[in-house]
Amino acid sequence: MTCTKEYNTLDDFNLRDKTVILRADINCPLDKSTLKIINDSRIRSIVPTVRELIGKRAKVVILAHQSRKGKWDFIGLEQHADLLSKSLNAPVKYVDDVIGGAAKAAVKALRPGDILLLGNVRALDSESAEAGMDVHAEADLVAELAPLADLFVCDAFGAAHRSQCSLVGFPAKLPSASGRLMARELYALKTIFEDPRRPSVFIIGGAKFADVPCMIDRVMEAKMADNIILVGLAGNAFLSARGVDIGEASGKVLADELTPENFAKAREVLSKYGQHILLPVDVAVERNGRRESVSTGDMPTAEPALDIGDRSIEKFEKVILSSKTAFMSGPAGMFEKPGFEKGTKRLITAMVESGGLSVLGGGHTAGAAERFDLADRVSYVSTGGGALETFLLSEPLPAVEALIRSKEKFSRR
Repeated sequence: MTCTKEYNTLDDFNLRDKTVILRADINCPLDKSTLKIINDSRIRSIVPTVRELIGKRAKVVILAHQSRKGKWDFIGLEQHADLLSKSLNAPVKYVDDVIGGAAKAAVKALRPGDILLLGNVRALDSESAEAGMDVHAEADLVAELAPLADLFVCDAFGAAHRSQCSLVGFPAKLPSASGRLMARELYALKTIFEDPRRPSVFIIGGAKFADVPCMIDRVMEAKMADNIILVGLAGNAFLSARGVDIGEASGKVLADELTPENFAKAREVLSKYGQHILLPVDVAVERNGRRESVSTGDMPTAEPALDIGDRSIEKFEKVILSSKTAFMSGPAGMFEKPGFEKGTKRLITAMVESGGLSVLGGGHTAGAAERFDLADRVSYVSTGGGALETFLLSEPLPAVEALIRSKEKFSRR
């Protein structure tokens, strides 16, 4: 696990009058019909870093992304600038350009204490390419903006598992540091997962399954958790691996991820740790416009499972309430749909009411907690999804590795 001594923080630099490129992760969920931001928690999470930078009279240039090319929620960042401005109670300039003349002119015009958010960095093809630090250091983004800056700060923990240009290219050309959010995330997660208070339970849900078997293997092997509760699509997938016919409607959602290889890995994990893996005993489906719980013994169902059922909720609540550490990554079902928020809401509530350490990971889980007014009652909310999974698997985070290499490079000068 990474220790802050390996890379610089804001404490290591004189920021006054310096132009700082700040890479942030303010990728937000949008309303599909209006394309309006519906949860700005990631924007608010970078406020401490930005406030400190302008307080020390730095000129701040923020690079960020929203979704990626080809996706329905790939939009510009004007809304993000407005919301950040409101959270800071300070003006945030926005230019819908990244490396063109308008962007460079805006950077050059900054005065100490000014904040500028540039356009969606993923509009550049070079940003979407997965490459190493040395390759990205020569990309157009770095070539155009690095000469205008004195320092690079990475506060994008949610994207730290990506080896992309704006994350790993600048540290090769500029002295670099972690932002306050990045440093806090790494420190907190290291503390939580290396020495959890017992008993410890992990709740894994959400819409992705492919990495879940490997994550369970790692968590159980490292003795991070005493029990694993599986909900959402992960729960459905493991039910299938255990021999439950989940039905065509639920299976279709999982078709791309429940490959023979992933299926075999899930069965292997069940064989090794089955007594510690808790699966749903019923699921909730929609029938005649209403929520209805169906026992797994009565499956398959014609309707897709949209949540865990009522008996599963009660079963999992008992385990969570008796825990001293509870970590949840991914919701228990389609919590956005009225009637099917029940599983997610009750599990997070149990985490809070357990009185132990409660940790949420991933944007959708954090968004659910905000929706249910529970976010402020949880011990810690991580901004990471994929980065958190990479961290849990003890795999290197490219953005952090780039900060470490940058410190080594520039400390020799």
